[in-house]
Amino acid sequence: SQQKIFKAGDTNQDGQLDFEEFMQYLKDHEKKMKLAFKSLDKNNDGKIEASEVVQSLKILGISISEKQAEKILQSIDADGTMTVDWNEWRDHFMFNPATDIEEIIRYWKHSTVLDIGDSLTVPDEFTEEEKKTGQWWKQLLAGGVAGAVSRTGTAPLDRLKVMMQVHGSKSNKMNIAGGFKQMLKEGGVRSLWRGNGVNVVKIAPETAIKFWAYEQYKKILTKDDGKLGTVERFVSGSLAGATAQTSIYPMEVLKTRLAVGKTGQYSGMFDCAKKILKREGVKAFYKGYIPNILGIIPYAGIDLAVYELLKSTWLEHYASSSANPGVFVLLGCGTVSSTCGQLASYPLALIRTRMQAQASVEGAPQLNMVGLFQRIIATEGIRGLYRGIAPNFMKVLPAVSISYVVYEKMKQNLGIA
Repeated sequence: SQQKIFKAGDTNQDGQLDFEEFMQYLKDHEKKMKLAFKSLDKNNDGKIEASEVVQSLKILGISISEKQAEKILQSIDADGTMTVDWNEWRDHFMFNPATDIEEIIRYWKHSTVLDIGDSLTVPDEFTEEEKKTGQWWKQLLAGGVAGAVSRTGTAPLDRLKVMMQVHGSKSNKMNIAGGFKQMLKEGGVRSLWRGNGVNVVKIAPETAIKFWAYEQYKKILTKDDGKLGTVERFVSGSLAGATAQTSIYPMEVLKTRLAVGKTGQYSGMFDCAKKILKREGVKAFYKGYIPNILGIIPYAGIDLAVYELLKSTWLEHYASSSANPGVFVLLGCGTVSSTCGQLASYPLALIRTRMQAQASVEGAPQLNMVGLFQRIIATEGIRGLYRGIAPNFMKVLPAVSISYVVYEKMKQNLGIA
């Protein structure tokens, strides 16, 4: 355990634990322990009893008996009272680095709830317990249904974004009202949902592949002590995202083609796939693939970095009595972090959509990624790389709200705590 403290405390990694680093370690450490202690002490009497341990672990999805809880307490309890007060708790954990306390505070997992349509975030993590009890598939199912409802609810804004990305230019100044009018005039109310079918269908395979790939990459990258650092998490998350995107990429192309299609051009997704295959061959299904994969890195990186920053700020300044920030703070942090991620990767997303749609736009030259970048910058400047960003951000709040409400309802129905 001395080595563990040493590793946790040696922040500048110079192989020496100086006094300042040690004090900083104790300070951070005590803060985490205090939070963990308070979150376990349910009746706030300053002592942890066996029943409180049982209760707390139950919340984390782990059920143990009172007997087992008493055993845990005995190992910490110095004065034989069968309850643990703050001093005993602190003395016990002060020199056992509490990475495990981090595990106690599991509220802050990046949640499945946030499906803003471009869900490239780090996949959900499940504890061994959740995997054994089958909670994990229920959570993924609830998340999938929530995503389907929220995508359908915000589909008109999504289609408008795609139209603006593909057709917007200096000469064709599409604004939000004008864009909706154009779409309604061309295809009526139903046309606002064009491309939504594929967008919903692709949730299931994408989630399943991402979840499976994430577990595999984590196994490969786990250090000897079985702990996953933030970097390993980020790398496995990004690779899992890339793997999932690669497998379902043709569906992305179909979604874009349907969204920019004219009325009567395709009778559905299979018809669309057949026509693309006949006219342009298999290659067409991977147009825009490179900017798409490149976009995952700034998106996931910034999303994760901002989320961690917001999380540590909250724990530092506002976590007085509990480590649980509550729903609104969590949703707020998730929304802000994905929005920042989207801002950074938006030009790549725009280039991707353009490349997916190029062949179906009359008179458009067939350019590669670099060519398109140069052309957009030359004709429209930097602003051209952000066409359609207004409807994109308008859909964030309704998408988050809808998916959260549906997720909670689904969880109740499936009996997940």
